[in-house]
Amino acid sequence: MTATRSSVASVNPYNNQVLGEFAPMSDEAVDFAVGAAHAAFLGWRRVTPADRAAIVGRAGELMLQRLDEFAQLVTLEMGKRITESRDEVRLAADIMRYYGERGPDFLADRPLPADEGRAVVASRPLGALLGIMPWNYPCYQVARFAAPNLVAGNTILLKHASNCPRSALALERLFRDAGVPPDGYINVFVSGGNVRRIIENPLVRGVSLTGSDRAGASVAEGAGRNIVKTVLELGGSDPFIVLDAEDLDRTIDAAVTARLSNMGQSCVSPKRFIVLTGFFDRFVEGVRQRFAALIPGDPMDPATTLSPLSSEQAAETLVSQVRDTVAQGARLVWGGGRLDRPGAFVQATVLTDVRPGMRAYYEELFGPVAVVYRVADEDEAVELANDSPYGLGAAIFCRDLDRAGRLAERLDVGMVWINHPTSSRPELPFGGIKRSGYGRELSDLGIQELVNRKLIRTFPTTVAVGFAGG
Repeated sequence: MTATRSSVASVNPYNNQVLGEFAPMSDEAVDFAVGAAHAAFLGWRRVTPADRAAIVGRAGELMLQRLDEFAQLVTLEMGKRITESRDEVRLAADIMRYYGERGPDFLADRPLPADEGRAVVASRPLGALLGIMPWNYPCYQVARFAAPNLVAGNTILLKHASNCPRSALALERLFRDAGVPPDGYINVFVSGGNVRRIIENPLVRGVSLTGSDRAGASVAEGAGRNIVKTVLELGGSDPFIVLDAEDLDRTIDAAVTARLSNMGQSCVSPKRFIVLTGFFDRFVEGVRQRFAALIPGDPMDPATTLSPLSSEQAAETLVSQVRDTVAQGARLVWGGGRLDRPGAFVQATVLTDVRPGMRAYYEELFGPVAVVYRVADEDEAVELANDSPYGLGAAIFCRDLDRAGRLAERLDVGMVWINHPTSSRPELPFGGIKRSGYGRELSDLGIQELVNRKLIRTFPTTVAVGFAGG
């Protein structure tokens, strides 16, 4: 008889070894955690923004001191190459330090023009927030939610992905070691049903989710019924548009690097390469050659260039999408299947001749699959790029920056990067439109999403009361 695995389990996708299992919290434990987070908020909100920011900045410094510990946890739990895991940890630390330095300025009262007296918009915390985070960036995703909201004076209930519990516990310990009150940041191991229970608790004042559009719709529905504000960063099918053949080899290198970042398991990884017909064949062959040269192996080994996906389920889903698309008439240029070895490995794959109605045309391919489209001109490139339910990011490669800028204006996305793959930095807003979600994270915009932007209008003395409105 096979033992039943807990729904919260750490499994190394390189060899499918179970690293640890954790029991989901009971209903009573969930309710207690929410109450504790609310109680902590009542004290945390009275700490000055400068002091809160200093604690979050200290968490960033501690993360750098523990870089190898966090990087190894990320690689063990979701299979990311160790060099990329280290880069992720550094980015997460940068986000914490960024809000540690800039957060108080972003929260400063904003004066408004007033014909008499004074009017300001004051950014004040909402309360306990629920963060629902994904597995693909176990440290970065948490940092971009938790850092600004802790500085803002909110407290955090963090529901991390069920397959990276050890990373989740390490992050909770990090914030507590930095000085966040014990109940100011609470890791919760909960099932889907108890996510709904948390959202429905009147002490929870906001929810932020990064995940699939299906999960986002479910969370938004529950939050809407309870009048709880949400921020959603969901799926993506980012176009990577190539308008000229200048420096084509460098453009191909950028395309391959971006598509294989995190083994393609990124919302902003380019998934649709849209190339003008004059150099389409050269582009496809360049991608194929680079994919063919990848070296599969242990993601802990820096020499490895093809690591496993996050789980067996993820690998099987991706292969199914590719096989169905090929069966529907697409051309398989390279790859398309599993590697003959243990672990959640999938061949890096190149597809062309993908048409509307095929799975790869509208579905998000979360793995090392490049779909390359041939277009005749810019108008066709824009039409194809916008023909997606998603609208997260886009990249344009073109020597003529004015031409690239004009095309950027026509794309239905939240972010456009020119001559660089879509990326993320603490000072730049991150988010999308359509089924890619709403709201922005990072920069000054991110810290303002889940605060009470309170108007405080002051008169020097009692005045005659006019029409109040409302």
